[in-house]
Amino acid sequence: MAGKVWIGVSGWRYEPWRGNFYPTGLAQSRELHHASRQFNSIELNGSFYSLQRPGFYAQWAAQTPPGFLFAVKGGRYITHMLKLRNADTALGNFFASGVFALGDKLGPILWQFPPQVRLNLDLFEQFFSALPKDTTQAAQVARWRDQRLEGRELLDPPVKMKLRHCVEVRHDSFVDAAFIALLRKYNVAWVVADTPRPWPLYEDVTADFVYMRLHGSTELYNSRYTPEEIERWAACIDAWRQGREPADARLITRRSPGQGKPLDVYCYFDNTDKLHAPDNARELMALLGVRAPKDG
Repeated sequence: MAGKVWIGVSGWRYEPWRGNFYPTGLAQSRELHHASRQFNSIELNGSFYSLQRPGFYAQWAAQTPPGFLFAVKGGRYITHMLKLRNADTALGNFFASGVFALGDKLGPILWQFPPQVRLNLDLFEQFFSALPKDTTQAAQVARWRDQRLEGRELLDPPVKMKLRHCVEVRHDSFVDAAFIALLRKYNVAWVVADTPRPWPLYEDVTADFVYMRLHGSTELYNSRYTPEEIERWAACIDAWRQGREPADARLITRRSPGQGKPLDVYCYFDNTDKLHAPDNARELMALLGVRAPKDG
């Protein structure tokens, strides 16, 4: 069987989308409801900037149809401020803050690192070994929280499910076969990140899924992907979901023979500033036959 494909946008609250992607007069409180009927997944950004609350996650889950998934960005306090050092408490706070309220709509967790962070294999191995592989382990990690979460934490997941983690890196030191091996050891996905910035753009498969972030090919967060570019990404996704490697894949290392299995693929358009993300996402969905979920 082919892998499942999830396509959407990064975030959903953007002023320029109102009256364009969002119908004129649509209440802001209904924007997620509308967007989740256009795509089958959305990348949740608020969790990157600050700890959210269980009630927020519960509201977001309630506004979306059955079969919809959220990718959730891990907190920048862990990746940008602590830079993974002494991060156990912060990791506990993240998992205790309410992500469990998404229930079975909780998709991959994205850990995005800034360009200033360089590869430190020992530090990343320590971090990967602490990441929970399922919600049972995540509940244990959540108990590392500190007093800031007192009275607003959610410690008990309503469903038991596997968790997936992915890493977006932005420094060339990560272009290293040893890092690819480390990702594979812990089943953490290398994020395929397309951008005009000089950030590493490679398409190595390092987990049992692929995670893509398309930030704009000529202007960061802004430029529209051309039909030819969308067709190229569609061909890549189709290859991955069939268990093949794209013929023109940009690789740090080759996949091992045992990795040729169908993969789930998550793809999010982050070229959001000038309205292009929703259009590009729907164009890619059409090429791949991906449909948005309907109300149950």
